Amino acid sequence: MLTHQQLLDAIPNCLDSTDFADLGEKYEGKVRDVYVQNGRRILITTDRVSAFDRVLGLIPYKGQVLNQLSTWWFEQTADLARNHVISVPDPNVTIAHEAQPLPVEIVVRGYITGVTKTSLWYLYEQGERRPYGIQLPDGLNKNDPLPKPIITPTTKAEKGGHDERLTEAEILEQGLVGAELWEEIRETAVSLFKRGQEIAAKAGLILMDTKYEMGLVNGRLTLIDEIHTPDSSRYWLAETVGQGSEPENYDKEFMRKWYAAQGYRGDGTPPTMPPDFIAQIAARYMTTFEKLTGTVFAPGRQPTAERIRENLKF
Repeated sequence: MLTHQQLLDAIPNCLDSTDFADLGEKYEGKVRDVYVQNGRRILITTDRVSAFDRVLGLIPYKGQVLNQLSTWWFEQTADLARNHVISVPDPNVTIAHEAQPLPVEIVVRGYITGVTKTSLWYLYEQGERRPYGIQLPDGLNKNDPLPKPIITPTTKAEKGGHDERLTEAEILEQGLVGAELWEEIRETAVSLFKRGQEIAAKAGLILMDTKYEMGLVNGRLTLIDEIHTPDSSRYWLAETVGQGSEPENYDKEFMRKWYAAQGYRGDGTPPTMPPDFIAQIAARYMTTFEKLTGTVFAPGRQPTAERIRENLKF
């Protein structure tokens, strides 16, 4: 992995935004820029990082880590689900099929944890035994594994519009997804999560929860966006679980906890992350990549419009 000093030196060169207007119509997301052309989506990951539903800073090589790790995970799960990838011509770039996103995102949880008022643990601690319409037994403690993975869907919405209390019954009642398709989504999500947990365990990590975004490509269920990355999933270092304190995070929760310790929880002006802490976050992302894939992270060049056009033959 890159040294602390190499990560510090890389901070001024973080990829913040991309402007390749001739690649097609642009949609700027929180952490990636998307161009649509000829029925394809050109996904360019940046080094922006978000928490509390806001972009809060830049982490060197984060975009490359997420792009390459998600690509790796698609290969590990290809027997379980189709994905939207056509090619990955650059460390920061994925060419994908243009999909019709489904109006729900699928969150799969393997542990009972959390501190917010919509988290499983908060609701359970308040005495609710059917959070999200799912029956849970008595006797669970914070950070315990659940008897089996559970699905807590959210609506696919704009900033601040996610409804984490959405139940499966409400999805069907509101016609967000048909019953047959929803059953396929549930089975696919649980299978993906179990595969993710197995691979993470071999790497000394615990995949405790994750989010899947799915859509339709030519009418068929397809994984879109990224999967099982430190941005879309939460990982614990296995050896720190059950040691009498909070497990150690190897995902962006590490950053979120720092902000919370400064008294910031999403409102107002966020404190500025010091360079040493930014380098620590980058190291966590890279360590997660290396533990899971068994390969050393080697950063590539940042994307340029010329190289993208060359790779795409535009």
